[in-house]
Amino acid sequence: MSAPDEAPSEGYQRVSVALQRLGHPHAPVLLELPARTAREAADALGVSVGQIAKSVIFRRRSDDAAVLVVTSGDKRVDERKVAALAGPVGRADPDFVKARTGFTIGGVSPVAHLSEPVTLIDRELFRFAEVWAAAGHPKGVFRVAPQELARLTGAPVEDVTE
Repeated sequence: MSAPDEAPSEGYQRVSVALQRLGHPHAPVLLELPARTAREAADALGVSVGQIAKSVIFRRRSDDAAVLVVTSGDKRVDERKVAALAGPVGRADPDFVKARTGFTIGGVSPVAHLSEPVTLIDRELFRFAEVWAAAGHPKGVFRVAPQELARLTGAPVEDVTE
């Protein structure tokens, strides 16, 4: 699963350290190929698309804060539901995502952001005993139980999908 000849990125290292510091039992791993989409990650891991905990970043209009929604890869985030919980939001461009999180799109982890986002965990993740989340690099992932993900992020579990 790991590509040993590739040096981990700064984001991947930051996620590794954060997971260890938070007492998470599973270290991140590097996949052979990039997994920038939920489908690519699911195919690489041999799991269903729903077991991929995708991170979607929005830009809150009132204060320019990053709003992170972590949901199942087979679901679409409902922007209206997010706005009802976090305030009006809009799409975040790649530069905003990189500046706020320290990660590029396709590798945004739910933990170890440069500046703490407003985070919401979608309840749809709880359909699974275990999910896989990005680990700060398009090839990096880590496995986690949804309950553990909520603990690691300190985020509330909400209904934020269509």
